[in-house]
Amino acid sequence: MIPPTVPVTRRIKRISPLQLGKMLALLYGIIGLLAIPFFLFIASMSSQLPADQRGPLMAMGTGAAFFAPILYGVIGFIIGVIGAVIYNLVARWAGGIEVELE
Repeated sequence: MIPPTVPVTRRIKRISPLQLGKMLALLYGIIGLLAIPFFLFIASMSSQLPADQRGPLMAMGTGAAFFAPILYGVIGFIIGVIGAVIYNLVARWAGGIEVELE
């Protein structure tokens, strides 16, 4: 027979800014990959426009599809680092987030 587990409360006092930046860069990059079909769809729909308007919109849609994962990843890294630094400052005053583990 397995004895019942006792929940333990732990507190997150500090988050490593670079580690959170890396994690959010990967997560945001994946979100950027998910956005690629939408940008390519917009680029393909521009074929319905007149010839003189078609080129710039197709270029923008294709460029956005290529750069979206990179741009999202960079933004995720920056937000992660800034967010962790702000959390660490606030956690000094407020004591951090309490989590219950089992």
